[in-house]
Amino acid sequence: MLYYLWRFLSVRFGLPGAGVLEYVTVRAIIAIILSLVISIWFGNFFIDFMKRHHISEVQRDAKVDPFNVNKKGVPTMGGIIIISSILVPCLLFGKLHNIYMVLMMVTTLILGGIGFADDYIKTFKKRKDGLKGWYKIFGQVALGLIVGLTLRFSPMAVMNENVETRIEDNKEIVVKSPDVKSTRTTIPFFKNHNLNYADMFNFMGEPYKYWAGWIFFVVLTVFVVAAVSNGSNLNDGMDGMAAGNSAIIGLGLGVLAYLSSNAVLSGYLDIMYIPGSEEVTVFMASYVGALIGFLWFNSFPAQVFMGDTGSLTIGGIIAVSAVIIHKELLLPIMCGIFLLESVSVIVQRAYYKQGKKKGVRQRVWKRTPIHDHYRTSMEQVLSADPGSTVICHGPKNLYHEMKITVRFWIVTLLLVAFAILTLKIR
Repeated sequence: MLYYLWRFLSVRFGLPGAGVLEYVTVRAIIAIILSLVISIWFGNFFIDFMKRHHISEVQRDAKVDPFNVNKKGVPTMGGIIIISSILVPCLLFGKLHNIYMVLMMVTTLILGGIGFADDYIKTFKKRKDGLKGWYKIFGQVALGLIVGLTLRFSPMAVMNENVETRIEDNKEIVVKSPDVKSTRTTIPFFKNHNLNYADMFNFMGEPYKYWAGWIFFVVLTVFVVAAVSNGSNLNDGMDGMAAGNSAIIGLGLGVLAYLSSNAVLSGYLDIMYIPGSEEVTVFMASYVGALIGFLWFNSFPAQVFMGDTGSLTIGGIIAVSAVIIHKELLLPIMCGIFLLESVSVIVQRAYYKQGKKKGVRQRVWKRTPIHDHYRTSMEQVLSADPGSTVICHGPKNLYHEMKITVRFWIVTLLLVAFAILTLKIR
């Protein structure tokens, strides 16, 4: 809103300095600072409110932690802090007519609503399982369809696959291909090559391969939204874990969005130029600031948990932002920790079920998601499941959750840096 006010003052009255908000870098810096401040300020108020009304975590306790860290009584639903801190700067400094900004805000509200419903049922209805899994999946699928179909049919969602810059008469000239609707996406490592999903259906001929490509893109969008949001949810098991990892990934996606929105830089790196995607940069700046501010309270020992209100939302934001800038194939690298958490759970359950059919209790890891494996002793495993066997016993000495969290942050930082580096390797 302030963006439009300052723009009006600049155009109508020529107010000095009013046009500074036209620069995406300025708006992104303001957004990250403001979201951080709001997160810390509102976080204090929110935590005090939740404590006064005795709205707190009721499931976690010291029984599952070898270091006897008791987490009962810690306020939950902290995702409300994150969501509020993201939306306010975007409403003030974002271009609200931009289709990508609209999609990012819709993503935040839909997944935030689903997560809130889950936390509400767990906290107030005292139902441990929370919202039924099918409702969550339905919401994620609906969001994926909204995003995929909007990118297909909105006239504002276009790209330029080829951008070249050259010098003529000592001036830099940018030559762009026409704005098009395309199912192309960036492939890491490969130079001068983008994958066009429609090409996978060449056997269908024109124009059917075009429509098949878009159907595949929409289905892939649904899968990416569900996979990353659930991966983020699984990663939220230790103080500061999900918030820190997501902030690092968000920073990387903000950089990629900025590169994709700049005709010169996208041409230099040989990636698709996506007009209007600079608003994703502003949104992700607000996202990173909100998560860093949340870490003020969520770092060990946590004063508040984000709950599903936060974990589902921050994962969905990562997924949708990557799809918008056509970098979804970089997510397995950038979200490597989320992928590892999800795979560990899937493998553990499949292996355990297979063992039960044979009459044995067998596990791959002591506990999953995988971060719990490093702080769980065999005594705890045998106490909860007598007679079970474990393939991977892990390190002899158990790690405190703060050490595990920081090491996962470091791994995510390396993965995000590597994902961005792949564009230059091209």
